[in-house]
Amino acid sequence: MSRRQLMKWAGGMLGTATLGSAATVALTSGTASATVAASSKFDLTAASSELLREIGLQDVRVMQSFSFDNTNKHIYTVGLVQASRQLPGESRQYTGDERSANGDLVVTRLDLTGAEIGRMYLKGFGHGVAIAAEPSGNSAYLWTETDAVASTDANNVTNGWGSKLARFKFVNGAVLNTGSSQLTKYSPVSGADRTTVAIDPVNSRLAVRYRLNGTFMFSLYDLAAFKSGTFTPLATVTQPTGAAYSDFQGFTSLGQYLYMIDGNAYTYANNTTTTPTNPDGNTYITRIDWNTGSVSDRQLTKAAQSLYYREPEGLAIQIPDTSNMAACRLVMGFASENSATDTDKMASFYYKSSLI
Repeated sequence: MSRRQLMKWAGGMLGTATLGSAATVALTSGTASATVAASSKFDLTAASSELLREIGLQDVRVMQSFSFDNTNKHIYTVGLVQASRQLPGESRQYTGDERSANGDLVVTRLDLTGAEIGRMYLKGFGHGVAIAAEPSGNSAYLWTETDAVASTDANNVTNGWGSKLARFKFVNGAVLNTGSSQLTKYSPVSGADRTTVAIDPVNSRLAVRYRLNGTFMFSLYDLAAFKSGTFTPLATVTQPTGAAYSDFQGFTSLGQYLYMIDGNAYTYANNTTTTPTNPDGNTYITRIDWNTGSVSDRQLTKAAQSLYYREPEGLAIQIPDTSNMAACRLVMGFASENSATDTDKMASFYYKSSLI
């Protein structure tokens, strides 16, 4: 166990699991109308700025995604539970592979200085591809995938992927199972799996990514209507694919446009040097028009270029001053390590704020 892991254990006492029957919202079918009002868009060619760099989270695995509670000035991150963590009610410690296969997640709440101010554990939820924060009083409701289904890929790696969406109040120190009465579950697209979610905080909309008949899709919904169980999308688009696209790493939405990030971690010769073999990386941000489904722009980003390891992990919209909702940021997340021998992951956040 690393030094950072030992430090986490020292303060890692958590509340007991909340059990019970989860509420499920019934499906109301609808068809895409593609009537998203025209809006400005982020200039993907503009320079990026640093928000936070190399922040330690509750557990030491990769941050998979993040979201902003812009009202309370909090950041919520989500990742897989680290190896050897034993949660309340568990009879033993579990390996990282076991946590991945089961879809066990850890949520860390940060303030805008990067200080940890809360954490939760979610057992059996998924891979943490996306998380969304919906402010409520001095806390937030979180949206995540849930009801993980294990799948083994071509590299014989098994991960749990969420088959539904869940909404629940953040409670510091809590451990939730998928059957918890604290959850409200949603299944917006019949027959879909790999379901994840992001929030457009300016327009109060929910963007949902899902896989249907082997194809990844995105649908955009009015947030209030979605919570009531009316799943009539404002627009539905197909995720771009092809040789130009690498590993999908997250998405978000603002106005007329959907944004996604893809790419991989740096590679190093013999895993010992500090200079990557691909110093420009392969992290791209793609902008997609909700009304047409077409790629509006796609640009390589060199944000956080000097990080060791540097893997893109998530996108989210930040509103630094909620009295000026038009002044938004498109924030990118990155995971990093100290070195080839100190591989505890840290989180960094960089943003673009130029709208055109």
